[in-house]
Amino acid sequence: MPSEYARMESAKYVLLPVPYDGTSTFVKGAEKGPQAIIDASDSIELYDIQTGIEAYKSGIYTDTHKYSFNTPEIMVEEVRKRVSFFLEQHKIPGLLGGEHSISIGAIQSFAQKYPNLSVLQIDAHADLRDTYNGSPYNHACVMRRAQEVANVVQVGIRNVCIEENTHIIPENIFYAHHICGKTDWMQQAIDRLTENVYLTIDLDGFDPSIVPATGTPLPGGLLWYETLEFLELLFTSRKVVGFDVVELCPQNNNKTSDVLAAVLVYKIISWQEKFKI
Repeated sequence: MPSEYARMESAKYVLLPVPYDGTSTFVKGAEKGPQAIIDASDSIELYDIQTGIEAYKSGIYTDTHKYSFNTPEIMVEEVRKRVSFFLEQHKIPGLLGGEHSISIGAIQSFAQKYPNLSVLQIDAHADLRDTYNGSPYNHACVMRRAQEVANVVQVGIRNVCIEENTHIIPENIFYAHHICGKTDWMQQAIDRLTENVYLTIDLDGFDPSIVPATGTPLPGGLLWYETLEFLELLFTSRKVVGFDVVELCPQNNNKTSDVLAAVLVYKIISWQEKFKI
């Protein structure tokens, strides 16, 4: 991307890399995810075939802020403040994770700006625990914290602990085994969303056959084109005010997941630009 489109002052979009991996409990390495996405972005074209536009010409700035990761609570508050800073500058933020707990501060910031916010979660896990390993800001508690400030709709879920059942809203959850091979669920999920939507995508929401490099892979996930079909319907129906892509754990000998994440981020920005949020 030519440097004149990457300046903070003139960029419409801001990517915030948050290389945090403080509470993950299985495969470690999510702290390397943001840089892997950035590196992989060099391999993709700047013209998006589906939207027919070059979204980068509206400007995409990659933030260089250094966060304090001493505790999950400090990380969440720093992310919240940083996202709020860019929202006050009338930028459109997107976060690059890092583990899923980085989303908490971002969702809190967007909920403050958009009181009637919905959060659309694509994920293998419900992430609805009140606390986990002694912290309410663990990656397993992300959507429970989101429920405290926003309407939450969950897609692709296929792993839930018994304690999370208390917090599941049946009409707002679209389990992977229920939606497999079907399309009617897409409009049903969107109907559960308010006008302004924050999109959070945990890459383990995809099937590990196409995204093996994630911290907690599970079989039975979403595939590429059905996900794009769903997201395009989302962008044509709602205003996606912000997003994050999280839980990439890069593998040295396989860059497939890195490239998918980079393409996904650019497609989200391309849809945001095409539908003029």
